[in-house]
Amino acid sequence: MQDTNTLVQVAPGAAPVVDQNDEAPRVVPRALSNRQKAAVVVRLLLNDGADIPLEDLPDELQEKLTHQLGQMGLVDRVTLEAVAQEFSEALDSVGLSFPHGLAGALDVVDGKIAPGTAARLRKVAGVRQIGDPWQRLREIPAEDLAAMAQAESTEIAAVILSKLETSKAAQLLGHLPGPIARRITYAVSKTGNVTPEAVERIGWSLAAQLDQRPSQAFSDGPGARVGAILNQSAASTRDGLLTALDEEDSDFASVVRRSIFTFAHVPTRLQPRDVPAILRGVDQADLITALAGAETQDDQATVEFLLTNMSSRMADNLREEIAERGKVKQPEAEAAMTQIVGAIRNLVDERAITLLEEETED
Repeated sequence: MQDTNTLVQVAPGAAPVVDQNDEAPRVVPRALSNRQKAAVVVRLLLNDGADIPLEDLPDELQEKLTHQLGQMGLVDRVTLEAVAQEFSEALDSVGLSFPHGLAGALDVVDGKIAPGTAARLRKVAGVRQIGDPWQRLREIPAEDLAAMAQAESTEIAAVILSKLETSKAAQLLGHLPGPIARRITYAVSKTGNVTPEAVERIGWSLAAQLDQRPSQAFSDGPGARVGAILNQSAASTRDGLLTALDEEDSDFASVVRRSIFTFAHVPTRLQPRDVPAILRGVDQADLITALAGAETQDDQATVEFLLTNMSSRMADNLREEIAERGKVKQPEAEAAMTQIVGAIRNLVDERAITLLEEETED
């Protein structure tokens, strides 16, 4: 009868090897190509629930990997452990990784290099970039998306609407004329048979349009830039310039006015719950100077708004200090008010608070 110690169950692809000092055979790893090893690693990671962004690979590699996964069959445990060990050692030896291709490099340095340089390089990369073009399109302002949607066919605009998050899609519709918005919304019902390849081609085509736009020297519009300057100007200077702008170009003056936020705008543009957060970012001396120096009716309304929406104890202490402060010179008061407005602007830029939209008459 054959000695059972010499028997071993060998999985497909593995071979028994007998050690000269030991009569019991052992199993050695199966020899695999690099492509087969990649398939093993991907399968192992997917089994463990890892989220692998395989869609970021070039289409050719995705196809080869899928075909290889279908050809692997069974892999014995010894081979699996050997591949996993090799993969782990390869990861440990990596000191730094770089993006794949020019398009990947552009994603890494996005916002770090000049817009003009980035635009030229994106043209070189062309439509065979890797990644998701729709991610880039989702990041542009809703009004720009609305302009693109109006320039395209209704069907393309419906695809754009479908690829956006619901909140961004709602903003896009808000920037469109009513009839156009209704046509695009109805066209969404016709997108059921659109293939993923078609959606990707549409995305790259729209992204290419962004690259063809001339780079802008200023990130903000003219009205916003003038408004930011006037925010820091003295009230007399600001009022005089706005009056002059009304005479020269009333439409531009209206845009500038919407970009201006001053101490007097606090009650109408600020939410009461945000007052404590703002006061924490303002120096106590500036706060007392601004409150004590409020002379106009609008500025006094702001003082009352701030005092009403803080703790009663803090409000009482401030009223006592305001009384002790006495008369404040107007330049000092305006400078202190500018400090408060600056603190509010900082919180808005950090998205810690949101200003209310100023109501305008049609």
